[in-house]
Amino acid sequence: QEKLVESGGGLVQPGGSLRLSCAASGMIFDVYIMDWYRQAPGKQRELVASISTSGKTTYASFVKGRFTISRDNDESAVYLQMNNLQFEDTALYLCNGRSHFGDYWGKGTLVTVSS
Repeated sequence: QEKLVESGGGLVQPGGSLRLSCAASGMIFDVYIMDWYRQAPGKQRELVASISTSGKTTYASFVKGRFTISRDNDESAVYLQMNNLQFEDTALYLCNGRSHFGDYWGKGTLVTVSS
């Protein structure tokens, strides 16, 4: 079973916005960075954004300036605010937590950008 649960996906028009959430379904340990990945049909999974324990963020060039990754102060959840969505943003968005014991994954939440 997946340790992480994503939510917030759905159907949105080009130029619209969505806010994705990721939370642990149970206790997870020693997570030092959280990532959002996405995978479109027929494409490889790609890293979208990351946030470290210290709050440092990194972004893929194709979303920089449009997406913002953030977390709760207690690090219990991580979010991805997506603005000015485009057709090419359509994908399954997955949350990943990196730890010294391995990675935690969710099943993902589907984002569809369509007019």
